[in-house]
Amino acid sequence: MERSERIVILDFGSQYTQLIARRVRELGVYSEIQPYSVSLEELARLRPSGIILSGGPSSVYAPDAPLADRGVFELGVPILGICYGLQLIAYLLGGEVDRSARHEYGRAQLIVDDGSDLLAGIGEYASVWMSHGDALTKTPPGFRRLAHTANSSVAALRNEAGTVYGVQFHPEVAHTPRGKEILSNFLFNVCRCKGGWNARSFVETTLEEIRRKVAAQEHVVLALSGGVDSTVVAVILHGALGDRVHAIHVDNGLMRKDESAGVVSLFREHLGMEIDFVDASDMFLERLRGVDDPEEKRRRIGETFIRVFESRAAHFPNVRYLAQGTLYPDVIESVSQKGPSATIKTHHNVGGLPEKMDLKLIEPLRELFKDEVRGIGRELGIPERMLRRHPFPGPGLAVRVLGEVTKERLETLRAADAIFTGELDTEGLYDEVWQAFAVLLPVRSVGVMGDERTYSNVVALRAVTSVDGMTADWAQLPPDFLAQVSNHIINEVPAVNRVVYDISSKPPATIEWE
Repeated sequence: MERSERIVILDFGSQYTQLIARRVRELGVYSEIQPYSVSLEELARLRPSGIILSGGPSSVYAPDAPLADRGVFELGVPILGICYGLQLIAYLLGGEVDRSARHEYGRAQLIVDDGSDLLAGIGEYASVWMSHGDALTKTPPGFRRLAHTANSSVAALRNEAGTVYGVQFHPEVAHTPRGKEILSNFLFNVCRCKGGWNARSFVETTLEEIRRKVAAQEHVVLALSGGVDSTVVAVILHGALGDRVHAIHVDNGLMRKDESAGVVSLFREHLGMEIDFVDASDMFLERLRGVDDPEEKRRRIGETFIRVFESRAAHFPNVRYLAQGTLYPDVIESVSQKGPSATIKTHHNVGGLPEKMDLKLIEPLRELFKDEVRGIGRELGIPERMLRRHPFPGPGLAVRVLGEVTKERLETLRAADAIFTGELDTEGLYDEVWQAFAVLLPVRSVGVMGDERTYSNVVALRAVTSVDGMTADWAQLPPDFLAQVSNHIINEVPAVNRVVYDISSKPPATIEWE
């Protein structure tokens, strides 16, 4: 997508890289993440207003340290290095970096030596968040110090031309209270950005782009799950192309309780869009028979999903595109900062699709984080009750039924999941968590009901708090509430005699279990 203003963030493996991108967008400037190894030609093609070098876990002197092409400093684009990014600037431009006398992790007091441009308005002292073992010991030729701390003789610097800056701390994290102001100074004082990137500008730009991309005689098939992402995609595409968009909802037998009927009803009644409904539940369940490997589940569901759509698309004239609700976290997690990596999981949108399919993809939301998608939905006038729905994986309950997926196990999970999410809503807790769901474990446990011994299924409850799903913490739901839900499930779902609560964060765990 063409952007008049774009900040490119080169990723060197920092856990905060996505947070940098979010902070820049919050300031009204579009940002995107590229691997540190991106070519100079590709960087030039992107025409960035500025480049940010992220932090990272490596030492610049390590044999396999990720190093940017030195030519990045010759593109004539303002650069800001953060933590490892600052050390990289020094290493590539003639400065010196060495092991710090004392590792610096956590809060530190920044002492400002030069409060112009990058540090304008910060004051003489500021609390910042440090996370580094190496430190800059000699500034590169043509650079001068802007700030220091008790442990870092150079905690911020710039070159005399005012085009290259570096900070040893992390301005993107909440623990650096004035960090957003520092990023704002870089964007508007140094890069001379004007801002203005927001939900309305995104919608206007996206509508224009879709109309340019999809020829007048071409039609689009929309993969409509009824979740936030596909709902927003549906409304955007309908606004751009009208009745050339064919929203198809497939009941794959892996949906939540009463979900398919609710999706069709909501779209017809509230959005004025006709939905093409396909019941393919038997086909999906047959394809999953005997499969317990989560990656194989995703692959089979993805392949079946596409085949169903290609078959259904034959009923509509001149269909050339398949629309999906791919989001930016899906894209980021599927490609590591060093290129191809070990798979975390095959994502519901960017993975699991066959190598050859007859339809081209159109993914209007692939540059957005989840909360940004909800903002777009509000701009489009989508009812809040649809936008507040928790994320749901593309493979559906297949990756929440651990082990083999059967109709009976799905029904057990649906009942438990509906009780959990229903109780959250009733108690006013649903909107307090990012995502909540039940998982059916592939084990049974001994129990006692009345005077009888039972040997039944175990359900795990999962609820997390997050901003965009890139990182998440387990939700500390009230114990009395969890006891209430547990009793409700065990009393009303005959196949379950034990309920446990997942208290794992992401990382190291993922939000979904498979």
